[in-house]
Amino acid sequence: MGDELLADSFEVHRAHLRGIAYRMLGSMPDADDAVQEAWIRLSRSDTSEVVNLGGWLTTVVARVCLDMLQSRRSHPVEPLDAHDVEPPTGTATIDPEREALLADSVGLALLVVLDTLTPAERLAFVLHDMFAVPFEEIAPIVDRSPAATRQLASRARRRVQGTDSSPDADPARRQEVVSAFLAASRGGDFEALLTVLDPDVVVRADAVAVRMGADGEVSGRQLVATNFSGRAQGARLALIDGVPGAVWAVDGKPRVAFTFGIAGEKITAIMTVADPDVLGQLDIEYLEEAAG
Repeated sequence: MGDELLADSFEVHRAHLRGIAYRMLGSMPDADDAVQEAWIRLSRSDTSEVVNLGGWLTTVVARVCLDMLQSRRSHPVEPLDAHDVEPPTGTATIDPEREALLADSVGLALLVVLDTLTPAERLAFVLHDMFAVPFEEIAPIVDRSPAATRQLASRARRRVQGTDSSPDADPARRQEVVSAFLAASRGGDFEALLTVLDPDVVVRADAVAVRMGADGEVSGRQLVATNFSGRAQGARLALIDGVPGAVWAVDGKPRVAFTFGIAGEKITAIMTVADPDVLGQLDIEYLEEAAG
């Protein structure tokens, strides 16, 4: 297959691959990196024997995303504090295809819950439940049998269905939990933070937040409470797409959004979102006045 024909064939599948990568990684810059890596691998491979190019590319992107997720977990760092970051320079470019993807059914609340899954669980759930990839095709990617892969997806599904992450969940109760977290963080009340955090809470930042000073993840109630104690001074309680969260803004423009996964009365996950493309798609309603 000639280079031009190969490129054209890849473009046919780009939106689909980007959709998989975005759901796997929760960050558009990371998703674009994964798709670009898939193109590089395609351009260097002999695909003359490949019957289903879409399936082949799906497998490649899935493996790339799995590697990226595993790398995140092996490099834990401190979470982002709004006062410690500088806004990204330049103007973000948003193309129609990207806007359509971000406006899809996967909201930030679901992405937060997906971030609480192991990389293998997330891959199995995303590929099977969201893209109808058979377990027999997913199994080699996660190095498990089809039966074990089915169990991965089942555990992930129970976590997704059992976590109070839907905008339809009791907003008053969610708001109370987020408010309690912000108050404890601002006041440096370590014990109050422990009370509101799940023992296995996970904090992660997207790729843009990484460039602004964060990276990887922080997990476990003690470590998360330690890192947030006395911080979050500039974050304001807000409704983010109708779900209680927190936003740090500069001159009224959102720079960082904090979204929460909540189960019962406990915070199970916090996602720090600084990608301008994503922030630009959010419906934000502030519930607090700016400090100062």
